[in-house]
Amino acid sequence: MRKVMIALLAIIIVIQFFKPARNVSAAQPVNDITTKYAVPDSVLTILKRSCYDCHSNNTEYPWYSNYQPMAWWLDHHIKEGKRELNFSEFATYAPKKADHKLEEVVEMIEKKAMPLDSYLWMHENAKLTSSEAQLLMDWAKNLRTTIKI
Repeated sequence: MRKVMIALLAIIIVIQFFKPARNVSAAQPVNDITTKYAVPDSVLTILKRSCYDCHSNNTEYPWYSNYQPMAWWLDHHIKEGKRELNFSEFATYAPKKADHKLEEVVEMIEKKAMPLDSYLWMHENAKLTSSEAQLLMDWAKNLRTTIKI
């Protein structure tokens, strides 16, 4: 049992040296959704607080992101989130794709599938109030009407 514990401790120490690249861009995102579409300040504030950590090119990392295996877990979620929707690259989306992504925003909020429960455990301030959820859905629905498919 002692050898197993020593081996586990050694593994935990060794994996600390293998950290994923951080999702932080120093440059102002030229393809951010705000460069092509109207995003009211009230909506942008909510998006930055509740969505941008996983759905943009700039994540604000919590303290626990410095430790493995949490850093790998976060990295996986960020990459998956950006693959599904990236507000920092939204201006590059074709109209049909942009429309579909906004439709999915509404669906995810309606289902209360976003933000993820696992994210909310450590980021309680990211939880959407019912009025914030409605504001985001109304904005996304309205924006969809302006996109020419």
